[in-house]
Amino acid sequence: MGPLLANVFEFLFKYRPVVFENGRFVFGAPWPVLLLLGVGLVLLLFPLISYLRVHGRLNRLDKAVLTGLRIAVLGLVVFCLLRPMLVVATVVPQENYLGILLDDSRSMQIVDGENTRSEFIREQFGPDGSDLVTQLADRFKLRLFGFSESIERVSGSDELTFTGNQTRLGQSLDRARAELSTVPLAGLVVFTDGADNSEAPLNETIMQLRSRGVPVHAVGIGRETFDRDIEITRVEAPRAVLQGSAVAVDVMIMHSGYSGETVQLNVEDGGRIVSSQDVELPRDGEIATVQAHFEVEEPGPRLLRFHIPTEANELVEENNEREVLVLVRDRREKILYFEGEPRFEVKFLRRAVADDENLQVVIFQRLAENKFKRLDVDDPDELAGGFPTTREELFQYRGLILGSVEASFFTHDQLQMIAEFVGQRGGGLLVLGGKSAFAEGGYANTPVDNVLPVVLQAPVDDDTDRFFAELDVELTPFGQSHPVTQISGDPATSEERWAELPAVSTVNPIFDVKPGASTLITGSGDGIEDAVVLAFQRFGRGRVIAFPVQDSWIWQMHADIPLEDMTHETYWRQLLRWLISSVPDPVIASIPKDRVGLEERVTITTEVTDSAFLKVNDADVRAYVLPPSGVEQSLELEWTVEEDGEYVVDLVPQEEGLYEIRVSAERAGEPVGEAITYFEAAEPVEEYFGAQMRSSLLRRIADETGGRFYTPETVATLPEDVRYTESGSTVYEEKDLWDMPIVFMLLVGLVATEWGFRRYRGLI
Repeated sequence: MGPLLANVFEFLFKYRPVVFENGRFVFGAPWPVLLLLGVGLVLLLFPLISYLRVHGRLNRLDKAVLTGLRIAVLGLVVFCLLRPMLVVATVVPQENYLGILLDDSRSMQIVDGENTRSEFIREQFGPDGSDLVTQLADRFKLRLFGFSESIERVSGSDELTFTGNQTRLGQSLDRARAELSTVPLAGLVVFTDGADNSEAPLNETIMQLRSRGVPVHAVGIGRETFDRDIEITRVEAPRAVLQGSAVAVDVMIMHSGYSGETVQLNVEDGGRIVSSQDVELPRDGEIATVQAHFEVEEPGPRLLRFHIPTEANELVEENNEREVLVLVRDRREKILYFEGEPRFEVKFLRRAVADDENLQVVIFQRLAENKFKRLDVDDPDELAGGFPTTREELFQYRGLILGSVEASFFTHDQLQMIAEFVGQRGGGLLVLGGKSAFAEGGYANTPVDNVLPVVLQAPVDDDTDRFFAELDVELTPFGQSHPVTQISGDPATSEERWAELPAVSTVNPIFDVKPGASTLITGSGDGIEDAVVLAFQRFGRGRVIAFPVQDSWIWQMHADIPLEDMTHETYWRQLLRWLISSVPDPVIASIPKDRVGLEERVTITTEVTDSAFLKVNDADVRAYVLPPSGVEQSLELEWTVEEDGEYVVDLVPQEEGLYEIRVSAERAGEPVGEAITYFEAAEPVEEYFGAQMRSSLLRRIADETGGRFYTPETVATLPEDVRYTESGSTVYEEKDLWDMPIVFMLLVGLVATEWGFRRYRGLI
């Protein structure tokens, strides 16, 4: 309710809305209520009888109107004689405590009015005091707290710096309640913009406050919407990529006041711009999602900066950029390619990745029955016994390619192991087209079918009716921006290049994908429309790609393709790199976020599995932390007990810069594996993102705990409102309602209406 409506309500009903919200309605007449009701009924009979006896110019409607008006007047009089009242609990002056929480975070320095948000707090709680504080102090014993990422007692606003790196609203309310739990507590009052950016949910805190009867009154400071501001709200980038890979990063931009204008999004790596593009901003409040495409060349941790130059009259400049930490790996990844027949696809795929130092494709090819060829193996024993029969043997690879090989070649355990390679190990599976692939290879209703992103149709038994089609390929809207399909410098030229490629053939009729799968490339030709050429989905921890084409080598050897054209090589390198880009190692180390503040507690979480990728609970796990100064620190991780294979330890950074964390795991003295992760210790910037005053959050806290929401314009009524509570030491007050102005106005209005109607009908 706005200030004007609240004033009108108080004028009409004598008391402010808070009294009615907290009061209990009763009658306080000294006479028995039933007696008064009986007398009232008797009195009501007189006007009823008198008007019923009147004849002449009065019809039935006139009699009903006059009788009703007279009954309403007498009923209102009887209501007043019953002495209606509100019984409301109020605090005993100076016997209760009131906790006041003052937001001490950086977002309070934002100037979204004539002054900063913090200026309002300084005015109210400064050394000179204010009427608000004086009135509160007359009724309560005040306890002031400053809060941001932590909370502490203060004597006034002069002890606040407004430099807190986070706003942990829920934890601060809970801590203040706990500190005042031993005294009569009338409630908590929080002065904040509501820009809570902690990870802890508020639900539990609200339930605790409500169960203990502690109302929270929230004073929201700042604007709910900014006139002119641009914010990079989110950047979604891979945590790790192979050196030289094409990267597609989703950037989400929100703005207000710049609808239809064009801004420039730059991506910097070590101060060097690796991507730049113009972005046309949509309508206010809508999010623009942009994909930035670039290649990462230098190995190691790369701190990528996504930045939009500050526009004229922007309210907050700090939210125009985001930094993302990406680990660029320079290592050789092994992929097993099992082909069931001699064909050119093996030769040209192998040639496509031959110069890629980060990809090792191990070939296992069947040349004839019980005759196989092995290429690019690490030692003579690798695959000597044929296709892997154990998890340990198969799970050493990060990717698996299945060519034209029938499902009956494998045992059921091997088919199940292939599915587990994706779901449990997190490996990448690529299934190529061919006469013995997909449904034509008998994979329907097998464990491999479960992980495929495409729907398999029943194969044709008659050889004369077997499916065959030559397809011209086309990117789907989703495929136009996907990193796998970037075969040229940018998405637009890549799309043009795909349209120019010669047709490829398929013998696998695949037209539908499963729910949750995505199609990147479709094909049309020979009377066929929108056949699936390239589709993928996530399954468990891994990725599965279906490429039902049997001769992609055409993109290398067709007469229309120049010898120097690198389309085929680029496509296969991008495809295989993306397939294995997120495959986990036996040991995984992670940090909750890339950027943390000094003195902020960081949890290092490590997952440990054995060579079969079964979780291990009895490992010796140690983290070696290398800070910017170069003085290494060793920390022992402890098993969490709640989660199998999960180990944690806390770290508090003491210096700014990039931290390297190398985690090593051993089991019974034998090494299990290592993992490396990084984070940056720097001044946090979360306070400047989503920094509008969040009235919905503050209203929710107030409503669900029994408090009220205020703004600087309405906070003057807080001292009067907060005294109406059942928390702490209270007494009950009786508030008479019979003498409310609205009752007198109704009485006069009813009598005047009756007189006017009677005169209109000629009865006076």
